[in-house]
Amino acid sequence: MEIILKYFGDFSEKQLQQLAALEPLYRSWNEKINVISRKDIDSLYEKHVLHALGIAVINSFGAGQSVIDIGTGGGFPGIPLAIFFPDTQFHLVDATGKKIKVVEAVAEALKLDNVSTQHARVEDIRDRKFDAAVSRAVAPLATLCRWSKAVLRKKGTLFCLKGGDLHDEISGSGYRPRIYELEHYFPEPFFREKYLLSVTL
Repeated sequence: MEIILKYFGDFSEKQLQQLAALEPLYRSWNEKINVISRKDIDSLYEKHVLHALGIAVINSFGAGQSVIDIGTGGGFPGIPLAIFFPDTQFHLVDATGKKIKVVEAVAEALKLDNVSTQHARVEDIRDRKFDAAVSRAVAPLATLCRWSKAVLRKKGTLFCLKGGDLHDEISGSGYRPRIYELEHYFPEPFFREKYLLSVTL
C-alpha cells in the first residue's frame, strides 16, 4: 500500500479504504481460485495495483465515460482504475468464468458501483460501445486493436500495458501507438521494460 501513496496522493477516505482492502480480499480469493501468481501476491500493490494505475498517470477518464477492460483476469487493470476514477463506468470482461466470479466478489466487497462484469469473449460483445478500452498483457497489439475497434465509439482509445521488446509486435501491427515507459513515472526495478501503449482507433 505504501508504494501507491509514494506516487499518488489526494485519495478520499473511501478510496484509501478500498485500496487497503485489496490485499486481504485477493489473498482470500487466491487460496480458492488462483487468479494471481503465488509469487506475486506479496507484491500485489506494486506488480498489479501500481502497474494498473500506470494508465492513470497518462490519461484521466472523465465523469460519465465508459471503459471496457478486455481480458480483465482477476480484475486488472479495471479494479484499481475503478477505485481511482469513481465517476467513470468500467465494464470488466473475461472469457474465464471463475475469474469473473472473483472480480464480481471483489467489486461487491469494495462497493464499487461503477463496475459491471461480463463472462464473455470480447469478440462476442456486439450490443455496447465504449469510450475507451484498457488491457494488460492479453494479446498482441494488432489483435487488441481489432477487438477494441469493434467495441469502441469513433475516436475511442485503447490503452494497453505491455512488457519486454515490443519492436516486432508494434511494427507488425499496422498501428503507430504512443509509447510511454513506465519506469519514467515509477522508478522501481519492476517497471524496467514495462510500457503503456495508447492507440486512438
